[in-house]
Amino acid sequence: MDRQTVGSAHRGRLRVEVRQDGESAVVTPVGELDHHTADLLREPLETCLGQGTSRLVVDCSRLEFCDSTGLNVLLGARLKAEAAGGGVHLAGMLPVVARVFEITGAEAVFTVHPTLEDALAD
Repeated sequence: MDRQTVGSAHRGRLRVEVRQDGESAVVTPVGELDHHTADLLREPLETCLGQGTSRLVVDCSRLEFCDSTGLNVLLGARLKAEAAGGGVHLAGMLPVVARVFEITGAEAVFTVHPTLEDALAD
């Protein structure tokens, strides 16, 4: 763990790292987000929201795969974050992951940034 990482979880194909950056929680899923690994992302997102951080930045630059279950985790977090006055920002999506958001139309309900730096500066 690097100095700024405040937590992480790992189960097989997915690891999730969480750190604070100012008013934002930066959540970085690494690997494959699917039916079997979705709770590894859901739990830290809900923990951040439960602790009062309503601006979540999901760094997708190391997310190699996302299925509909993973998409639903992010959509659920978005609803909860917006209800708390914040939002979910997605950053650095690889083309294979971005395609899922394009096909489903989910990209229209998220704030999507080309890089993590852009998301944090917004």
